[in-house]
Amino acid sequence: MRILGLDIGDKTVGVAVSDPLGIIATGVATIERIGIRKDTGKVLDYIKEYNCEKVIIGLPLNLDESDSIQTQKVREFRDMLENKLKSSGSLSKVTIEWQDERYSTAEAEDVLIEANMSREDRKKIIDRQAAIVILQRYLDRKKD
Repeated sequence: MRILGLDIGDKTVGVAVSDPLGIIATGVATIERIGIRKDTGKVLDYIKEYNCEKVIIGLPLNLDESDSIQTQKVREFRDMLENKLKSSGSLSKVTIEWQDERYSTAEAEDVLIEANMSREDRKKIIDRQAAIVILQRYLDRKKD
């Protein structure tokens, strides 16, 4: 069973996918945000392409676990994605779950710095790397 992981931001959406055994997360793409309808449509394309049965979305909470400004935007993205999945017929059984995304971008940045990637190059793939972190946290939690 493959799982798609998403890091949803205002300007981009980072996309990662698990291997078929659900052990390792790999970066797939960074979607440039155009509008919520088109953006969720692109996510549907990745769900189909990788035959995913589940989507994990990073939930941006404050450190005290309260909602942040971004939390509501991400909830709206999830609602739109769920509606599209339900109305798609073949993808109506795909489920969506939350994963706490606190510190995921900082962790992703550390990985890219450790790989000696330039600041300019890091900016291009940081959201994809954050999606990997979010999905990998979920996969590791499910192993326990």
